[in-house]
Amino acid sequence: MPRKARTEETVVTEENILHENDMETENVPNPEETGMDGESPDTLSADSDTDFSDAEESSKVSAPEEPVSTGEVSAESDAEMAEPPLEETAVPDGPDSKDAIPDGESVDPMAETASPPETPSGKPTTKPARKRTKASAAKVETPNAPAPVKKSAPSSILTLSADAEVETQESREDTIWHELQNAYRTRKILTGTLGGIEKMEGGGTIAVVYYKEMRIVIPLAEMMINLVEDAAHDYGELVQRQNKILGNMLGCEIDFIIKGLDNASRSVVASRRDAMYKKRQIFYMPDANGISRVCEDRIVQARVIAVAEKVVRVEIFGTECSILARDLSWDWMGDATERFHVGEQILVRILSVKLHSLEDISVKADVKSVNGNTSKENLGKCKIQGKYAGTVTDIHKGTVFVRLHIGVNAVAHSCYDNRLPGKKDEVSFVVTRIDSDRNVAVGLISRIIKQNI
Repeated sequence: MPRKARTEETVVTEENILHENDMETENVPNPEETGMDGESPDTLSADSDTDFSDAEESSKVSAPEEPVSTGEVSAESDAEMAEPPLEETAVPDGPDSKDAIPDGESVDPMAETASPPETPSGKPTTKPARKRTKASAAKVETPNAPAPVKKSAPSSILTLSADAEVETQESREDTIWHELQNAYRTRKILTGTLGGIEKMEGGGTIAVVYYKEMRIVIPLAEMMINLVEDAAHDYGELVQRQNKILGNMLGCEIDFIIKGLDNASRSVVASRRDAMYKKRQIFYMPDANGISRVCEDRIVQARVIAVAEKVVRVEIFGTECSILARDLSWDWMGDATERFHVGEQILVRILSVKLHSLEDISVKADVKSVNGNTSKENLGKCKIQGKYAGTVTDIHKGTVFVRLHIGVNAVAHSCYDNRLPGKKDEVSFVVTRIDSDRNVAVGLISRIIKQNI
């Protein structure tokens, strides 16, 4: 009888257990929430003759002394051992264990390596689980956390105005470089500014030209500074003379043709000689009708490439020529540097052109004939023994050159003032004679009105 009562009690308990198991199956906890290291519930079944009291004792012994941090092992797990009769199945180890986990649920990687060992009877035994601290949990969860992805900023520049474009230094250099490449292929004449003179390690000299902030190198031999040494012109050391002339040309505009370039280093080598020869061919050589563009009595635009006290050197379409101070202005000009500057463009009149060959061309020009001569009209205003105010422009070998305020050039050979006159002094001039051939008034300085100290 006691055996029968126990059987009825077992049946009742089994029904309750089945009902409770169905309810638990509907809400299967996440392995990460239970803290069971991804272990699935026991699915081992027992025969109908199995004594559930043994199962209860076994569950009591195998129950952990301390529960896992997030969940507890319920007593209902004992009843799960007594499900309806099924074939005994062992919990698989290793990689195959993931077959028992529903799709979509995450698995703790530590669960695969920490599966419980089996007893001789085929039932898994559980060991007391240690408490998992926050630090250890962080160590496990950190590798699984996705690394933050840093988004790169847009490459375009944000502008204040809509549809506006901002040119950067890099883009500007790229544009200039493409322009130089096209000029190299077409042998186009470019114009730059002579910005420097440098000595090479081998002893040579190069001219540095800047074209739109791009560095261009021109060897001294390609600068076309032609100096012919003869009895009348002894320049001594030719290279030193060329370097001196080149130094006076700093800041001027010169033409050049690119002879070579390197894409890797973006270095450019050019020649001024080739550019000047090409311009000579265009402007000096006669066309089919026998007419050249640069001819006598024509007013053309020239570049000032060097300025001295008494002379200005200009470049006229590939040909250089020097203009003396007396041909620069109708006025007395004591110092040409006060009126003309390197790098500017002036108008000149071609006086003569001698063309022997493309390499041998000589040109003479002046500046004063471009403007009308008003000295003759103003000279008629001068009266002998008349006194006029003027400014000292130059002093040469005791002769004082004065520019009268009425627009007349005057020459004084003596001064009645105890002080010696100097350049830019305001003086009182007395006319003693008028030289119509030279268009000047001759006289003396009566006194110095104001000295330029």
